[in-house]
Amino acid sequence: MKKWQLWTPGILILFAAGLNMAGRVWKGFSDFYVDNIFPLWVETYGRITGIFPFSVGEWMLYLAVILVFILLAAGIILIVCLALRRRVPSVTPSPVIPSSGLSAFKKLYGGYAFFLYWVLGIVSVIMMLNCFLLYQVSPITERYEIGGNPDKVYGTEEIAALRDYVVEQANALAPSFERDEKGYIIYKEDIREKARQEMRRLGGTFENLQGYYPKPKGLCLSGFYSQQSIMGYYFPFSMEANYNRQMYITNMPVSMCHELSHLKGFILEDEANFLGFLACVDSRDELFRYSAYLSVIGYLDRDFIRAIGEDGELYAAHPQIDEQVAKDKKFLTKESWEQVERKAVLKTETVKRAADAFLDTNLTLNGVSDGTVSYSRVVRLLLRYYDGKLY
Repeated sequence: MKKWQLWTPGILILFAAGLNMAGRVWKGFSDFYVDNIFPLWVETYGRITGIFPFSVGEWMLYLAVILVFILLAAGIILIVCLALRRRVPSVTPSPVIPSSGLSAFKKLYGGYAFFLYWVLGIVSVIMMLNCFLLYQVSPITERYEIGGNPDKVYGTEEIAALRDYVVEQANALAPSFERDEKGYIIYKEDIREKARQEMRRLGGTFENLQGYYPKPKGLCLSGFYSQQSIMGYYFPFSMEANYNRQMYITNMPVSMCHELSHLKGFILEDEANFLGFLACVDSRDELFRYSAYLSVIGYLDRDFIRAIGEDGELYAAHPQIDEQVAKDKKFLTKESWEQVERKAVLKTETVKRAADAFLDTNLTLNGVSDGTVSYSRVVRLLLRYYDGKLY
C-alpha cells in the first residue's frame, strides 16, 4: 500500500478539523456555508435517503456499532492468538495456531481496520459539514428580524403575560378534540405531510426554511429512544428528520417541525424549538396549534414561578393550567411506558443517564456552554417574538 493511501483518511479528518476552526474564527464563513452550500445536501442526498420508507440514518448508526464491535472482538482474538503463539517454541509445530492462518488473520484484520479508518475520515467530514459547523452560525436573532428590542431585558410582567396567553390558548383548545374511552386524542390525518406543509409555509418568513423537505420518519427502535426521553432525532449522515413513534400524539407535530428545521441549518435546540413552535402555532389545524402551546407551556410556567418566587397567592391569581391540558402534556401514555419497560434490554434510568451525559457533552463541545439547559432558551426568543403583540 502506498504512503498517500495511508495518509488520505487522516487528511480528511484534518480537513474536518480545519473547517471547524474556520467556523469558530471567521463567523462569516459558517453563515455563507449555511446559506449557500448546506441546502444542497438535503436537496440531493436528502432526496435519495428520503426514498426509503425507513430511517436510513438509524440503521447506519446500528451498523456502525456492529462494525466497531467486530473490530474490538477481532482485536482481542488476535492479541490472544499472538500471546499463545509466543509461548509455543518456534521449532515446535503448532496445530492449534498455524503460522499461515495467523498471518492471514493479521492481514485481514489490518485491512478491516484500515477500512474503518477510511469510514472515520469520511464520517468526520460529513458530521462537520452537516452538523458541527452549523453550531458556529450567527444566532437567528442576528440573521432575521423576529421582533422586540435586542437590548431589552424582559421581566416578570412580560413573562406573566406570555405565560398566561399560552395557558389560555391551550385551555381553550383542550376540549376541541375527539377522544377515545381513555381520554386520548384521536387524529386521522397525515401529521408527517402536514408538518412539511407548515415548514414550507414558514419559509415565507425565514428564507432558509424554503425548499425540499423529506417526510419525517419514525424511529424503528422508538422504545430505546423513549428510555432517553427523546422525541426526535436529526441524523446528519443521512439528512433525515426522525421522530419517536411511541410518544403521545400531542408531541408529534412540533417535534417533527423541530427536526425538519435542523435540515435547514438551524442546529441550536432553542432555535429549533422556536421554529417548531412558529410552524405549528399559526396552523389551521387545531392539533398543531395545541402541540405548539404544550411544547412551551412547561418552560414558561417554570420561568414564571422563578420570577415570582414562592408567592402562591400571586400564582393562583393567574390563569391555571386545566387538568386536561396537564394530562395531554405527557411524553408517553401509561400503556406505551409499560410496553417500553417490558421490552427494555437495559434499565431506563441507566440509558437516560448515559444519553443525558452524551448529549450534554456534545452540546458543550460545540460551544453551547449550558448544554441541555439550552432547550429552555426558547423562552427568550418567544418573549421577543410576542413583544408588541402581548405587551
